[in-house]
Amino acid sequence: MSVAVVFDSAGTLLRTYRVARDLLHDEMLIEVETTTLTFGDEARVLVVLHLHSRDVIEAPEGQLLSKFLVERSVGFGVACSRRVIPAEEVGALLYSEGHARIADLQACIREVWRCCRRESIVTMNSGVILNMDLSCIEFAVTTGGRPFDGAREAISELHRLGVPAYIASGDRVAKLERMGDYLGIPRERVYGVATPSMKARIVEDLQEQYDRVVMVGDAINDLNAFRKADLAVLTEQQSDRKPEILYTSVDRVIRNVSEVPGIVEELLNGTEAPGKKCNNINSNMIPRED
Repeated sequence: MSVAVVFDSAGTLLRTYRVARDLLHDEMLIEVETTTLTFGDEARVLVVLHLHSRDVIEAPEGQLLSKFLVERSVGFGVACSRRVIPAEEVGALLYSEGHARIADLQACIREVWRCCRRESIVTMNSGVILNMDLSCIEFAVTTGGRPFDGAREAISELHRLGVPAYIASGDRVAKLERMGDYLGIPRERVYGVATPSMKARIVEDLQEQYDRVVMVGDAINDLNAFRKADLAVLTEQQSDRKPEILYTSVDRVIRNVSEVPGIVEELLNGTEAPGKKCNNINSNMIPRED
């Protein structure tokens, strides 16, 4: 039997520090789950910005974020949202919004640097959460992190079993490729800026090449991929505060990424039968995006 394993990155392979600046309430939110925050309002859309943290820090703090993005020709990717929002609408708001300042994103970046100053940060990404109904940037967000202890060894063990590992994540490709280099995952198996439906399609595409595809994730934006996978694995290594729908949509729940090779070995030996524990899924909570 041939098996492939698809990993999410933040919260799954990476111990991730996430912060968000609530622009409407002038408040910094520490260790926040950005996907859960996005799903708190169906008008919100989480956008990953294709920029470098140093460029943001060096920009004038009073400059409009939208003006900075336009001047630098900064691209974006839609990470997730609860309803279908065309990319054109997202871009139109992102590049014309008149409230968010560079200082808002600078504050997020500095907070992540402060939290991670003793860590070896492998990835760092910034973005915003737009509120399409309010026509504004509601939150500025930054995430940074390092691989979990045991992640590198888990990938090596999968390779020893002859099982290829893939990464499908909403993070930027360049950052993910460097993390893949560290973990031992070839760059051609790294998929960045992957929306929830893209993750599901990646799983489906791999199912044409392999007998079984395992999806390992930790958040609501992995739900579509969980539903498509032959075996869905939810990890609580980052946090066990997750929506109930995730628990009713997976086959296994783990506390450490190092448990994945053992689960895959069971699958290879025919001792772990694929199939969802529960199919009673609330379709209103399924991630949607353009």
